[in-house]
Amino acid sequence: MGRVLFSQDEDLLAVAQQRLQTARDFAGVVYAHQLAISIGQAVRDLELVAKVLDPDDMRNRVEYLPYS
Repeated sequence: MGRVLFSQDEDLLAVAQQRLQTARDFAGVVYAHQLAISIGQAVRDLELVAKVLDPDDMRNRVEYLPYS
């Protein structure tokens, strides 16, 4: 569907890294480790990602949260 995914699943992070290494396109992943971020902080950071990065900016990219 071409949508950027948010995940706290290390398996999805591994899939994204594999796609990067093999030059296979994907819409993008925003990743946060479960113990490193609260739900409120994740929502704030995801809102920032949505405001600053458009779908083309996120293509074939992994963003790591938290930002602050």
